[in-house]
Amino acid sequence: MLLALLILIQHQFEYQLPAWRLDLLGANPPKADLVLVEKGARRLSLVRDGKIYRQWRISLGFDPIGHKQREGDGRTPEGRYILDWRNPGSCCFKSLHVSYPDAADHAAAAARGDDPGGLIMIHGQVNGSGWLGWLNQYRDHTHGCIALRNGPMEVVWRAVDDGTPIEIRP
Repeated sequence: MLLALLILIQHQFEYQLPAWRLDLLGANPPKADLVLVEKGARRLSLVRDGKIYRQWRISLGFDPIGHKQREGDGRTPEGRYILDWRNPGSCCFKSLHVSYPDAADHAAAAARGDDPGGLIMIHGQVNGSGWLGWLNQYRDHTHGCIALRNGPMEVVWRAVDDGTPIEIRP
């Protein structure tokens, strides 16, 4: 009964993020100089002045080992990119675009005769399933994106400006 009540409360507030919850998560977090993703540890960190100040568990593409090679491979790219634009109305709870593929990714894919893919995002849970966020974070389920629960995604959204670098490590 208690578990059902907690899930109901989580579902109710997953998109509304009332003021008390934002205060707990950091309504006005410091701006990040860098977003660091460590794929092996399934961790996203916000970095300012060379120091990590917030971090959360993430989910990745359904085949996360190695650098993204082609459209549909289920891999999350590795390397240094830019978070270059944002979508507040995406299919997921907010999303930040990773500038993959860059010129080197395009060249490598062309040499293999592949489409490098694209539209890699940091995003919250798929709209309508935010209440399952706690469960989704324990399985890699994206097509190459980096998924957070909706609460942490709100904090990242507020802490990251367009143009912020992102480093994605193996």
